Amino acid sequence: MSRAGAPLKGRAGRLARLMPSASPSSAARTPFVLLVVLLLGGGLITLLLLNSALNEGSFRLSELKRDTTELTDEQQALQRDVDSYSQPGALERRARELGMVPGGSPAFLDPDGTVRGVPTKATAPPPSPSPTPTPSPEPTPEDGAQADEARAGVPSPTPSGTATPTPGAAAEPEPEDAPAPENTPATPPPTTPGR
Repeated sequence: MSRAGAPLKGRAGRLARLMPSASPSSAARTPFVLLVVLLLGGGLITLLLLNSALNEGSFRLSELKRDTTELTDEQQALQRDVDSYSQPGALERRARELGMVPGGSPAFLDPDGTVRGVPTKATAPPPSPSPTPTPSPEPTPEDGAQADEARAGVPSPTPSGTATPTPGAAAEPEPEDAPAPENTPATPPPTTPGR
């Protein structure tokens, strides 16, 4: 039978001496485990930082795309304005506002110095008549006098513009610039549909 505490002999004894004992093997594993834990922790932190940087970049990219869209819309609106101001009708209207007139027939100079065509001076066409607003009748002192006369029993002029003569009174001609009598109906104000 074998003895438990007996030293090993031969080949087994030599192998036992080459193998380290139990306490040194646990001490040798501790730095390796710490190294693996540090590498895993560092990798996770690096991944988190990389992920947050990518998210920040994607937010910045979406903001830049939105800004690009807004600037493109603004550029298109400005281009439409430029196109509307560049139309021939708009250019002519603006030139007339500035006092410019259309030119006459052109004349050309040949290389030898002779003039082809007959130059004419540009003249302004007569201005088109613009409608003038009609003034609204304002009460004048004469209207007040007519009201006083009506209260006193003096007849007022009829709507046709002729006064009825009273016995013993001379007929006065009405001035041409006299306002219309108050009895005439005024034109109604224009109405717009939907209001």
